[in-house]
Amino acid sequence: MTSDVSIIVTLSLLIWVAPFIAKVIKLPTAPVEIMLGSTAGALGFFGHGHNELFNLVAEFGFLYLMFVAGLEVNVKKLMKTDPKMLKTGLVYLATLYILSTLIAYQLGMSFVFMIIFPLISVGLIAALSKEFGKESVWIKLSLTIGILGELISIIVLTLASAGIEYGIGLEFVTKITTLLLFIGALALLYYLLHLLFWWYPEIRNLMMPYFDTKEQDIRLSMATLFIMLAIMIYLGLETAFGAFIAGVFIATFFSHKEDLEGKLSSFGFGFLIPIFFIHVGSSLPWEAFEKEGFILLASIIAGIMLIVRLLASFVFIPRCGFKNALLIGLSHAMPLTLLIAVATLAYHAKSIDRFNYEAFVLASLLEVIIAMVAIKWLTRESHQAIKESH
Repeated sequence: MTSDVSIIVTLSLLIWVAPFIAKVIKLPTAPVEIMLGSTAGALGFFGHGHNELFNLVAEFGFLYLMFVAGLEVNVKKLMKTDPKMLKTGLVYLATLYILSTLIAYQLGMSFVFMIIFPLISVGLIAALSKEFGKESVWIKLSLTIGILGELISIIVLTLASAGIEYGIGLEFVTKITTLLLFIGALALLYYLLHLLFWWYPEIRNLMMPYFDTKEQDIRLSMATLFIMLAIMIYLGLETAFGAFIAGVFIATFFSHKEDLEGKLSSFGFGFLIPIFFIHVGSSLPWEAFEKEGFILLASIIAGIMLIVRLLASFVFIPRCGFKNALLIGLSHAMPLTLLIAVATLAYHAKSIDRFNYEAFVLASLLEVIIAMVAIKWLTRESHQAIKESH
């Protein structure tokens, strides 16, 4: 009982103070929440064992984060992307995966490292767009290519989940076949719904009306999320993929509700998602820093992930210049959530040990700090110009 009360009070206070601390030290809120979680865990505020309720809420916080990430992806808009930019983006992503695989192989690292090094997540890129404006050239490219990168990363996460759990064998092939059939079914569903809403737009408005006094938009969104999670569990596929697809579905077919993404994101980032980040931090004890080679390994991981993105981003130089290309690479060097997701998955499946898991968590924090500082340094002139204009 005392442990439960302590956890509830601690979480409440950490969720509340995290944005204030983030503002003072000029970092995104997510890494601050992880650091606060680590500190609180080390001081014993989360007890000395695994609290099932804390674990459950944190896991749903992660799934909700993937759902919010899916809300960034409007398939209709994505299909209208400039083909030349799309081609350049695909070359960039291919280069990123090739460099990551080669470096991990040369250093004798396991396949988990090959999977993690090229991961991309748009979560913190969305935070950058609020600070630097969605109309910035590098922000536009970063978001568009980041969405493609995250789609690929989510599929890789699903494949990795099956590979780690079942190994390369008949069950793995069965899971891959199930995944392909599921993606095919989604494509067919998209086509049918596109036709249905084209011919009968009143159905969409009935499902999610413009003037809504019953919060039907939230109800439908939550129903879609839970139904998709249930389908993933039934099919034995990665639930994170289902949460992401649920977000994509809402963003694609109900874009007429312009305030919906804000409402769903506000609830997530104000409550559920911080609990996930605090939980991650609580799994990184201070004793880890005393382990020989721990900080070195985390620094190597962070360094490799930064370098491969910066090298791959050179393909954008002819399109937007050297500086903007570097900014795109740096903005993609913060796959905080997916990195921790894959590391957690690999650790639970015993593909990596506790030492490597903790190194990945620290590396995710180092990447965010280094990338954010570098981005602010590269954009300091534009920030100064904005201040002078005011």
